[in-house]
Amino acid sequence: MIQHPSSLTYQTVAKKLGTNIDLGLSNKEAAARLLKYSENKILKKEKQSKWRILIGQFLDPIIYILLIATLIAFLFQNWLEGMAILIVILLTISIGFFMELQAVHYLNALSKIGQARVRVLRDGKVKKIEESKIVPGDIMLLGRGDVVTADARLIDLENLSIKESVLTGESAPVEKTISPLPKNTSIVMQSNMVFKGTIVNNGHARAIVIATGMNTQLGNIQKLALEAKQERTPLDKKLNKLSKHLIWLTLFFATVIIIAGYVRGKDMVLMIQTGIALAVATIPEGLPIVATIALAHGMFRLSKKKVIIKKLEDVETLGATNIICTDKTGTLTEDKMKVDVLAFEDELFSNVNSKDTVIFSELNMRTDFNHMMLCGILCNDVELTSDVRHGDTIDLALLDFAEQSGYNLESIRSNHPEIEKLPFNTQHKMMATAHKDQNGFSVYAKGAFENIVHHCDFILKNGKQEPFTTKESWLKKVDELALQGLRTLAFAYKQTVTKPLKTDFYNQLTFIGVIGFIDPAREDVKSSIESYKKAGIKVVMITGDHPGTARKIAEEIGLLSPNDSQSKVLLGSDFKTIDALSDTEKKQVLNASVFARVTPEQKIDIVTFLQNNNNIVGMLGDGINDIPALQKADIGIAMGIRGTDAARESADIILLDDKFTATELAIKQGRIIFQNIRQFVMYLLSSNFAEILSVGIAAILNLPSPLLPLQILFLNVITDIFPALALGFGKGEQDIMQLPPKNPKEPIMTKVLWQSTLIYGLAISASVLGITAYSYFILEFSALQINNLAFYTLIAAQLLNVFNMPARHLSFFKNEVTTNPWVWGAIVLCVGLTLLAYKIPFTSKALNLIQLTPSNIFLIVLFSFGSLALAQLVKRLGGTV
Repeated sequence: MIQHPSSLTYQTVAKKLGTNIDLGLSNKEAAARLLKYSENKILKKEKQSKWRILIGQFLDPIIYILLIATLIAFLFQNWLEGMAILIVILLTISIGFFMELQAVHYLNALSKIGQARVRVLRDGKVKKIEESKIVPGDIMLLGRGDVVTADARLIDLENLSIKESVLTGESAPVEKTISPLPKNTSIVMQSNMVFKGTIVNNGHARAIVIATGMNTQLGNIQKLALEAKQERTPLDKKLNKLSKHLIWLTLFFATVIIIAGYVRGKDMVLMIQTGIALAVATIPEGLPIVATIALAHGMFRLSKKKVIIKKLEDVETLGATNIICTDKTGTLTEDKMKVDVLAFEDELFSNVNSKDTVIFSELNMRTDFNHMMLCGILCNDVELTSDVRHGDTIDLALLDFAEQSGYNLESIRSNHPEIEKLPFNTQHKMMATAHKDQNGFSVYAKGAFENIVHHCDFILKNGKQEPFTTKESWLKKVDELALQGLRTLAFAYKQTVTKPLKTDFYNQLTFIGVIGFIDPAREDVKSSIESYKKAGIKVVMITGDHPGTARKIAEEIGLLSPNDSQSKVLLGSDFKTIDALSDTEKKQVLNASVFARVTPEQKIDIVTFLQNNNNIVGMLGDGINDIPALQKADIGIAMGIRGTDAARESADIILLDDKFTATELAIKQGRIIFQNIRQFVMYLLSSNFAEILSVGIAAILNLPSPLLPLQILFLNVITDIFPALALGFGKGEQDIMQLPPKNPKEPIMTKVLWQSTLIYGLAISASVLGITAYSYFILEFSALQINNLAFYTLIAAQLLNVFNMPARHLSFFKNEVTTNPWVWGAIVLCVGLTLLAYKIPFTSKALNLIQLTPSNIFLIVLFSFGSLALAQLVKRLGGTV
């Protein structure tokens, strides 16, 4: 790698790297360098090899307990039982391994889908490639909003400034140059370099890539980060906390069972083995793995619907989101502006886009209209040379309307060559250009009315310049246009004999008039707004647009009603710093649905204020000005098509199709996934609780044991993992978007869920103890027969327990569980594995299984379905959720 590239000229750097500045690398050379330097990727801690995943399965308390049980079996020379437990260990490890491997595959697929792309020069042509394929020596093309994908030495630039906070912590953008610097210049002072992970704040440039991947400055920082301990996700913490409580609880019950069995005179070795097996069975060791699979599956499902979620924990946050802040243009509207109204001093023309050619003949005879068209064509950033025009929607609309009015764009620009330009500035909301024409020079300016009018001393009226004395009436006229949902743009000009100075561009302008543009609301947004209202989610529009325009669109999409007071719409100028707000003003901010004329700094203030008032906030944005709010929000959502690379990089979620309605899909999926997690946790706990209760009560009552140690371990593998995993793949309740958001501080298991879990476990225990008592006292079966009946009844009752999981208000026969094919597949698989265990002599002998008669099977079916009936009876009476 090149040492001290910032101290060298870019020509020297290019020579050392064997790069042609004008042509870039050849495709063949780029491919060779990719093999030499490897892909441009930053190593991440979460990526693990298959071997590490496999070894990780052994580092689990559950495996330790199983190994202890194996050791005890071998100590008592019970070789068959010991071997059987070893098989269970292998099965448990295999299931965990393949589950976690599948999650990794899901996440790898998502990372490929969301991978950024970069423009480079290859063989003299601009080519867009995956960022991982860029190599040292590539000529990289950068523009406003791009994320720099490698360390590079600048070649040429125009008004380039870079946000380097990822490296320096400084939020202010750094102005860039191309001149060589001293060798000892620190990274933060290397103004002729750009670094991976930084963001182009303004301007554009070309640069020679000098380092990729872990050789970049960002790679050096990542090396330090890899040494730090990785924090668990919020959901993982909740599951881990739940698991710890359950471990102590189950160890307590296991101890009680061992002591009770000893007091009753039962075989001490058998009771120890049973207690250990129960401890193993009741610890939900599959929870973290199944939760990961459920989250990854939900993320992959969303990716197919063009919603990319970067991190697993964000899915949980989605389910708790109760406020969605969104930009207006392109998100709530079509972003297809068209000219609709022309306003001059003496006349207003409405719906001009739908008029016939007669109106254009009349307009073309007006001096003010001709000046307005010239301003729209010349004071315009859209290039005419490309086959497909790209640019601001207003600029594109102006050119489309000028062509529709009969103006030749190329001819006008050729006859009025541009000599100077003041680009549009977000602070001043204006732009101006100076042109050479036949009579000398002209300056054309356009921008927000309130800014342009401040610089106008004259106005065109009846084709002549007059003093501008009607500014107040124009202000009302513009407000009226804005209230109609129109976006307004003011136009002005001046003509001079001498070449104008840039500092004089805005002096003594002549006001021409105003154009009103229409950007209709998206047809599908209104239904989404209604869905959010039903779901208890508030939508807040935050826009830099005119308050009247914002209100009109808000009314069209159902965000506001015509009867809503003006207090629902707040101006950015009304929004003080958070600390300066009075109690009344705080209430106004919380109640507002629309914020207009808002700056980027105010966007983040609004998001922060909402968060400080116990809200979980999602933010939709697409531009650089949205990045602070995207990062501050609990969930940042960026547009995949219109959004800048910087916005996509800063966001947690990317909407590949730019549709506002996609946020509804994401939130719905987040709620579904958390609901699924709760369901399989309830399922596992209630089933495992039933095992403890059945064995414990049987021991206390001196009944034959309904479960033997290996049978418990078999249940742990068969009836726990597969149905729980199937619940994790559920599509959720149909009315899930009509429920309020969950409290983010709420644990996985609430009091009412614990109550429901206890009741379901008691129902299963009642069926197992019922068949045990019936076969012992009435049928007077042997202990082995009684054990087999109880064992099969427990399997069937636990499988049927999955149908207790849907909420009480849903139909028992048609809900998210009964319509889930994975559930039925899991039941069939579990039944099939049980039959195999029954038929295969080795497993049958290990599990102490004997042949069943038709009457035995009838009793098993009767008592197992009895548990389901009992649980459903209590549920319908209001005892469970």
